[in-house]
Amino acid sequence: MTTTGPLAGKVAIITGASRGIGAATALSLTQAGANVSGIDALIADITTTTSSLAISIQADLSHPSAPAQIVLHTLTTLGPHIDILINNAATISNAPLSDIDPAHFDAIFHLNVRAPLLMLQAVLPHLRRPGRVVNISSIGARAGFAGVGAYSASKAALEGFTRAWAAELGGDGTTVNAVAPGPVTSEMLEQVPEEIKGPQLKATPVGRREGRPEEVAEVVRDLCTGMGWVSGQTICASGGLVMY
Repeated sequence: MTTTGPLAGKVAIITGASRGIGAATALSLTQAGANVSGIDALIADITTTTSSLAISIQADLSHPSAPAQIVLHTLTTLGPHIDILINNAATISNAPLSDIDPAHFDAIFHLNVRAPLLMLQAVLPHLRRPGRVVNISSIGARAGFAGVGAYSASKAALEGFTRAWAAELGGDGTTVNAVAPGPVTSEMLEQVPEEIKGPQLKATPVGRREGRPEEVAEVVRDLCTGMGWVSGQTICASGGLVMY
C-alpha cells in the first residue's frame, strides 16, 4: 500500500506517545502519512487503519542517554533521516513552594526541560531540512497556579527554548513552535487538584469543559504539515481559557 498525505515519506519522533496528547498526535500524524517512532499501544490501530509505519521505543527520558538511543533506533528502523520532533513527554507533581526540594525540582526539570534539549541535540544531525519541531507546553507556563510552581516553571523554560531554537534553526526553513494546552482529558490531568482544575473548566469559554487530546493533536499536525511562516510561537489550545 502506498502512503499518501501531506506527510508521506516523513519520519516523526514523538516522546510520551503511549497515551493522551502524545497518542492522539501519533495517530494524527500517521493519518497524514508520516512514519512514527515512539508509540506503544497504538501500533495495531495505526498499522491496520493507515499505510504508515509505526514503531515502539521504550526509554526513560529522565536519563541523559535515552535521546541518543531513541534516535538510533528510529534511524535503524524507519530510515536515514528524521523530519519531525514532537517533545511531548512530561511529568507533573503537586508541591507548594515550601515542599519543593532538589529532588522534586530535578525530577520535573530533567524530563520537562533537559530531555527536550537532549532530544533535539540528538535529532539535529539527522534532521532533514526544513524540519519541524513542536514542544508541548502548558497554559501553566504563563498563568499562576498555586501548588504546581516547579511544573509551571519548567514549561516556561521550554517556551524559552522554543524561541531560542527558532532563532537558531530558522535559516534553512526549519520551524520550532510550542503548543500550550489547557486542561485536557488525561492521566496527568487527574493529578491536578480539583481546586485548581474546577475553576479552570468553569472559566473555559468553549463548552466549559476539558479539552480532548485529539483537539490539541490537530494543532500539532497543522504545524507539521504547513505553517512554514510560523516559528518561535506558543499557540494556546485551551478553548479560550487563556488568551495571549
